[in-house]
Amino acid sequence: MRDARNGLMRIVVIGGGIAGASAAYWLSEGAEVTLVEAEALCGYHTTGRSAALLTEAWEHGVPAMLASGSRPFLEDPPDGFADIPLLTPLPVAIVGTDGEAVATLADAAAERTEVFVLDAGGLADLCPVIDTAVVTSGVLEPGGREIDVAALHQGFLRGASQRGADIVTGARVETLTRRDGGWRVGVRDSTLEAQVIVNAAGAWCDEVAELAGVTPLGLQPMRRTAFTFEPEHDTSSWPMVIDVHEDYYFKPERTQVMGSLSEEHPMPPHDVRPEEIDVALAIDRIQHATTLEIRHVKRTWAGLRTFSPDRDPVNGFDPVVPGFYWLAGQGGFGIMTSPAMGRIAAGMILHGSLPDDLAASGLTAEMLSPNRFR
Repeated sequence: MRDARNGLMRIVVIGGGIAGASAAYWLSEGAEVTLVEAEALCGYHTTGRSAALLTEAWEHGVPAMLASGSRPFLEDPPDGFADIPLLTPLPVAIVGTDGEAVATLADAAAERTEVFVLDAGGLADLCPVIDTAVVTSGVLEPGGREIDVAALHQGFLRGASQRGADIVTGARVETLTRRDGGWRVGVRDSTLEAQVIVNAAGAWCDEVAELAGVTPLGLQPMRRTAFTFEPEHDTSSWPMVIDVHEDYYFKPERTQVMGSLSEEHPMPPHDVRPEEIDVALAIDRIQHATTLEIRHVKRTWAGLRTFSPDRDPVNGFDPVVPGFYWLAGQGGFGIMTSPAMGRIAAGMILHGSLPDDLAASGLTAEMLSPNRFR
């Protein structure tokens, strides 16, 4: 699987979102990489529409392990990776009227990170607009962080390019053909050759697989809608607030507040648009749980969060078709787990194993392998 010209494996990464960009960043350290993106701009779809949160309390299982494994890179990226810090403090408060659900989450989260249980008084001190006659308990994760998605994404792309990767945009993959132990990738009026294809096409990953003659995994894109509004309060000390049953969330964003219904509407991959009913329902739920009066919505948007059948990400070679690598199903946690996911993809493709530190944390190739769906 080596290129006879220079001894380097040739790899085509399909998809320029956070998954493909992170993979290209680490793969380009030891391979000849070409990243192809169908849109004119990398990250146009889900990556550019993310809430951008690093939390180890809210996630659990494999996503939480990947988030923990990504934190060191996000806190201290290599010199020159980004011009600004990737993280800024944003405590996370998970709240609700269901005290038992909050307590259960607090017990589980305490095994992964520092958390504090809050009663109504603590919630009022933390975020004065919470209506403690409705919301009665919560869990605070003081180590929550907001991620600068643009800086992280561009850092991966710029770093990959500096290491010799080719970044090609406006280049939809039209054909994928297995030939002579490798792949021929038809893009526009040219053909790329590679030993390995990395399928990092987000909501389109199953479609890319079918193009290559690979059995799809049953990935499901889900629409989620968000909006911003101007609050009549100083939000500088507010945490991000998430309902324990994920019925809504809101988070401060400088002079604005971002809100969401946290909905998951299954749909085929496409350039998704927000639905007015979802915005209206989110406003109703947020106003019910707080003293906020949301009179004017400034901006709305929607994105697709794509899940595997068991809702854990997929990072591994297809068990049937040689040289076809899945990097898919990041759901709503793709930004915060991207450093670990990219490193894992590079480790598995170039060396046949996970990075030592991630393996030591308990992650295994089997947890991420597409073979679990075959």
